[in-house]
Amino acid sequence: MLYRIFSCCTLVAALGLTAPAFAAAHTDHKTVTKTSAKKSATQTTKNTSKAKTTKTSKASKKSNTKTSNKSESVAKQGNKHVTSRAIANARKDVSISRALALSTTLDNPGVQSAGVLVLNEQNGEIMYEKNADSLTPIASITKLMTAMVTLDAQLPLNELLTISQADVDTLKNTSSRLTVGTTLTRGELLLLALMASENRAASALARTFPAGQAVFIRKMNEKALSLGMKNSRFYDSTGLTPNNVSTPRELALMVKAAHRYPEIHDFTTSSEYSFISNQSGRNMAFHNTNPLVKEVDWNIGVSKTGFINEAGRCLVMQATINGTPVVIVLLDSNGKYTRIGDAQRVRKWIETTSLSKSRAG
Repeated sequence: MLYRIFSCCTLVAALGLTAPAFAAAHTDHKTVTKTSAKKSATQTTKNTSKAKTTKTSKASKKSNTKTSNKSESVAKQGNKHVTSRAIANARKDVSISRALALSTTLDNPGVQSAGVLVLNEQNGEIMYEKNADSLTPIASITKLMTAMVTLDAQLPLNELLTISQADVDTLKNTSSRLTVGTTLTRGELLLLALMASENRAASALARTFPAGQAVFIRKMNEKALSLGMKNSRFYDSTGLTPNNVSTPRELALMVKAAHRYPEIHDFTTSSEYSFISNQSGRNMAFHNTNPLVKEVDWNIGVSKTGFINEAGRCLVMQATINGTPVVIVLLDSNGKYTRIGDAQRVRKWIETTSLSKSRAG
């Protein structure tokens, strides 16, 4: 296998509105108006001269104009404050809180994902399950099967392949930094498909299969059956189609099988890969979609993320926790980071449960 630039790095992976009283402002306005009217009446009584009366009348009009302008200003300010107060009152009963996971117990890790399976790979014990037999779209988890079929064919990983227009996603219209014309080795495309979940890379692996793309997809389904994945179906090599379906229980079988391939272990747990694009001449860096591979306290053997709207956010992993090899399947997680949080909760739950059993024994 070829690596041009290969580096791993460690990632140590929210109103208060005040409003002055409008009533007080309205009272001040009335006081000003009454005072102005009283002064005008007194001035008219004291002055009997027609000219003076006229002069006083003009002064009174000017005073009334100023009072009117002041009144309008106060009224506008009062309306603004009333509006602010109305907004505050409308919001005062609204409470915002974070979605919290269920409490962790000895029997439940408190995960939020809709479909879950935690398997002790060593003895086959199902440590925890939730909707484990529900058939659901699996998104880019598909790429693990794509990788196994590619590797089973024993095709040269150093053979140069080129991204073509046929690899551009027209189903979901997802973007890719692998522009049409980008040439990489089969090994590099496999790495990017597994590590960075690059759809064009996964598409190219199937498109360039010697016997053709249709045969590649057929072999994906044959491989699934050979692993005991009787309800799983594959229709493309990327996982962009929601027709690629499986269950948490059957995906655990796929993860176990994928763990036996050294290349899949290496590629899915790599944190970063860079290469010089033959199209732009620029250095291009790609990163792992699972931040947990950078955490030094995780011992991960296989990792793959997935997402399309129909599947939600998914994560499958093989990891060693407390010396025990474990397969973790998390499907249809709400929120961008829920699947990562669920994986952390599962690990803590296993560690706590193991400690409790040890003390009890």
